[in-house]
Amino acid sequence: MELLINDRRYQVAGEPDRMLLWILRDELDLTGSKYGCGEGQCGACTVLIDGIPSRSCITPLSALAGRKITTIEGLARNGELHPVQAAFIDNDSMQCGFCTAGMILASVSLLSKRPDPVEAEIRQALEGNVCRCGTYPRIVAAVRMAARRIAAKNANGGRHA
Repeated sequence: MELLINDRRYQVAGEPDRMLLWILRDELDLTGSKYGCGEGQCGACTVLIDGIPSRSCITPLSALAGRKITTIEGLARNGELHPVQAAFIDNDSMQCGFCTAGMILASVSLLSKRPDPVEAEIRQALEGNVCRCGTYPRIVAAVRMAARRIAAKNANGGRHA
């Protein structure tokens, strides 16, 4: 089966019920998505499928034909971090880093739909992602910072403010 991951096509073989997480990690060496609970509850394995946060640990290969998959490895462009990635660094929003990829991808999805979310919207968008270190306030601050940076960049015609 052909998969479109991070704007690149991959041929993968496997049973239709094989989970995306294991294809990403074991076959394609895209290890940013983590195995957490294995039940789709913690968000450590989150990827974007057609722009929607999805749990790769419970997404079978059979559900992926013709879908666009984005992992944390696919966010940076031309050597430049995505604004959400940069804001996470600037706000010290990660400690152990286990939840980071899932939090960032869920935030990217949110900002693509709601460019200027209020705190309650950010918290709601991230509520399925567990941060064992408890850096939630810094994560929310990072999402707000990224929203401001994206708005400023868009106001300047795509150039940095």
